[in-house]
Amino acid sequence: MSGQLLDGPHGARIYRIGDSGEAVAEIIAKLQRLGLLEPGGHDVYDEATANAVRGFQQQRGLMIDGIVGPQTYRAIDDARWRLGDRLLTYVVSHPLTGDDVVALQAKLQELGFAVARVDGIFAADTQRAVTEFQRNMGLPADGTCGPSTFKALQRIRPMATGGRPDALRASEAVRAAGPRLSGKTVVIDPGHGGFDYGWEGYGLRESDVAYDLASRIEGRLGATGVRAYLSRGRDQGPDELARAAFANETDANLCVSLHTDGSTNPLAQGVATYYYGADLHGASSSVGEQFAGLVQREVVARTDLLNCRTHAKTWDLLRRTKMPAVRLEIGYVTNPHDASRLADPEFRDVVAEAIVVAIQRVYLPPEQDAATGMLRFGQLTV
Repeated sequence: MSGQLLDGPHGARIYRIGDSGEAVAEIIAKLQRLGLLEPGGHDVYDEATANAVRGFQQQRGLMIDGIVGPQTYRAIDDARWRLGDRLLTYVVSHPLTGDDVVALQAKLQELGFAVARVDGIFAADTQRAVTEFQRNMGLPADGTCGPSTFKALQRIRPMATGGRPDALRASEAVRAAGPRLSGKTVVIDPGHGGFDYGWEGYGLRESDVAYDLASRIEGRLGATGVRAYLSRGRDQGPDELARAAFANETDANLCVSLHTDGSTNPLAQGVATYYYGADLHGASSSVGEQFAGLVQREVVARTDLLNCRTHAKTWDLLRRTKMPAVRLEIGYVTNPHDASRLADPEFRDVVAEAIVVAIQRVYLPPEQDAATGMLRFGQLTV
């Protein structure tokens, strides 16, 4: 058994306990090289492998389920690279990713060369930083990190350490955008879709709830002069990479991904919001963290959902979007209380207003900001 084929645009596979074959043997070998599994050749995905995968997922801010899906597979592959192992260059159609890219970005940032975010993706901003470093060092300024550039990076020591220049740049970009919503661009991402319904319970489907809520937010944002885009149609179900690529193409200011949660335990309930962070290397989005806090507090203040707080994750949509992005898990469709609230159109209106208010508050300076739960749609700065 070589792994279950998932429905989706790339025919992605997932691997779990009981699977075997070459792909499983490759996963096991990589986990062994990372020191997460005892050495020994075998090609069966057993309980020890699942435990190693859970440990890896926890380290990397991924969903902790002991299953190797597409995102966990990519993360395991990324983890094998060390700075200097390979030539690093910008490939427009398929940017290189890996721990070596993280190390490069962190080093460039320490030396004062602007990298938008330490995210392990060798994109255009990383190429520009490498090119500027090469010019300063008298090297051929081609934006490609090869042996001579690696040696130069090893020789140079930063004059000062600490601080978050990327966070300062991100905060300044928010300030420079001004307090008005009019003219800004926001991508709203309704989770799942197509044949992927997500969690189901009490007559609700996660994909349907997310799309309905996204439509309510889109309408309100449009009324304030915001260019609001949905990442999918009602019957579409793109993967997270495609959703992130779409958001990046719009050059959006913010991105909000909408989901409901679910559990085999019917007592599980509440609302939580996620932002990019919790990476093993300490990378995070400062504005994303601020945005997540605003969304969480506004929803909790306006509803009776249990506060499950904000959390840092490295999920693809959060990591690969160029703009600050958050993912909202608005209640459990498998919990009778949460499901009854989510089924109510008036409740969905309340949540939609909470999210729109949180978007506005990202841009309000302290002297114009309002207390949590007090700002109303009609008071927004348009």
